[in-house]
Amino acid sequence: MPLNRRDFVTRSAATAAGAALVSGGALAAASPAAAAGPDEARAKGRTKRQAFTVMGTTDLHGRVLNWDYFTDAVYADKAHNEVGLAKISTLAKQVREEKGWDRCLLIDAGDTIQGTQLTYYYARVEPIATEADTAPEHPMALAMNTMEYTAAALGNHEFNYGIDTLRAYEEQLDFPLLGANALNARNDKPAFPPYVIRKVKLGSGPALKVGIVGLTNPGIAIWDKANVAGKMTFPGIVETARIWVPKVRAAGADVVVIACHSGMDEATSYGDQLPWGENVSVALAEQVPGIDAVLVGHAHKEIPQRLVVNKETGKSVVLSEPLCWGQRLTCFDFEVELDGGAWKVVSLSSRVLNSNTVPEDPEIVDLMTEQHKKVVEYVNQVIGTAKIALSIADAPFKDTPIIDLIGRVQADVVRAALAGGQYAKLPVLAQAAPFNRTAVIPAGQVKLRDAAGLYIYENTLEARILTGAQIKDYLEFSAKYYNQLAPGAPVDKATLTNAQNTPDYNYDSVYGVSYDIDIAQPVGSRIVNLSFEGRPIDPTAQFVLAVNNYRANGGGNFPHVAASQKVWANSDEIRNAMIAWVKAKGVIDPADFAADSWRLVRAGQPVF
Repeated sequence: MPLNRRDFVTRSAATAAGAALVSGGALAAASPAAAAGPDEARAKGRTKRQAFTVMGTTDLHGRVLNWDYFTDAVYADKAHNEVGLAKISTLAKQVREEKGWDRCLLIDAGDTIQGTQLTYYYARVEPIATEADTAPEHPMALAMNTMEYTAAALGNHEFNYGIDTLRAYEEQLDFPLLGANALNARNDKPAFPPYVIRKVKLGSGPALKVGIVGLTNPGIAIWDKANVAGKMTFPGIVETARIWVPKVRAAGADVVVIACHSGMDEATSYGDQLPWGENVSVALAEQVPGIDAVLVGHAHKEIPQRLVVNKETGKSVVLSEPLCWGQRLTCFDFEVELDGGAWKVVSLSSRVLNSNTVPEDPEIVDLMTEQHKKVVEYVNQVIGTAKIALSIADAPFKDTPIIDLIGRVQADVVRAALAGGQYAKLPVLAQAAPFNRTAVIPAGQVKLRDAAGLYIYENTLEARILTGAQIKDYLEFSAKYYNQLAPGAPVDKATLTNAQNTPDYNYDSVYGVSYDIDIAQPVGSRIVNLSFEGRPIDPTAQFVLAVNNYRANGGGNFPHVAASQKVWANSDEIRNAMIAWVKAKGVIDPADFAADSWRLVRAGQPVF
């Protein structure tokens, strides 16, 4: 649905909440490891304790089946994890059968509609945002509706395909998509429901009211600037919760659970570009009274339970983050008592269930038959051939042809776009990162999924002007990815990278220049022998840097690029540019693009 056809006015969450009894399920009684409030002496007339469970997922990223569309095979990793909503559905049914279907809620903390070729297909190939009379069913909506989700928070990746696609997805859901801090830029009112209240019937007493507040990541304003600028704003999580938690309590909620698309307390990747932090779930629990539990998302970590004491009330808040992609299901196990006509939480703990312990739910598998078949056919299109096999496995440690391929494609696209214009004579460099350590382009036939597996994000391409000195600063910042290692010290690849918790996707190399990274030196003094076309780079010379929109908008907080002059931008995914490049070339030959332009050294001696 086009943006201008919808008035972004908050739904009356309290009104919407007042009606429906929850049709959900429950979990076997867990040991109440954490008391959410003082267990006072029983008051006269108080009923016996009652139990209910709030189950939670997060960062599903388009996983419905235990299938990897990039390898066209059952998902597998070294830890024997399994993925997908079909697995979660089996776990949720077990919990519901054990606890009682009317004593469970199921919620999600965001990032559902991006991440696999399954969800890409229904955003771009057969899009759900269409003016046609009949839109296709989105696989995530179909599965989550069938699983009777109660509510879901917005994640930052919900905005990757634009607001029209997000609204089309929202329309297909049987449950609310919550975002208290996703505001209409025109009037600063919530563009999505801030919260919902659902009733849980416990014994003979009055229905217990569970308030669920959804909060998303302020970084959306940076990461998806092209899709949200002038349309939506995203203020701080803690600041927004201070407004809405009291309102939820005032609306009658006995229990408040936050679905928060924000990590526990990790560093903010966008630095000080916004006044609000990226990973603030712990701060939320510490600073905002009235919260019982927080379902944490965004960081892709597994944290079964973390207790945080609220600084104002002294009460413990229980936080849990289930591992991404449907690998784990969080269970918040509540015990409550009726005290003076109101339900009080007397015990609360959390745990995670592992999806590799159960089979896929055949109901969900059957639902996906048509969509899955279409996407498998799509990703197995042959787009060209490769002279030799190319692997990304060594890309964090040395320049590899497969990363050079990304750089070459981006540089070619930008160079063609600037041809004949005022910037045509400037040399074009290109940024690339090792997004997926398992990516391989096989020798022989190359299929669409091989290229898609190399570039797994929906990034688009921009062209920015940087000087030689700024390119050096950019590379110095990137080189913080390595731990410092003295000459002669043993080299362990397992501990060499990801220093300062830097993820692989925030380690950039630059195609088109040559340089050494001296990891014996401290951060900020590692780039040596930086040259362009065989000569030391001119600090004042201007270059065009082909860079993805995430980085161009400040993602990763790299220096200079976000403030640099933009001379071109494209709305198509870099992945599609790569597919088109391979189709046009016909043959992937490393002789066309392999640069061997950077290496790791210690005091001038190669590390590898």
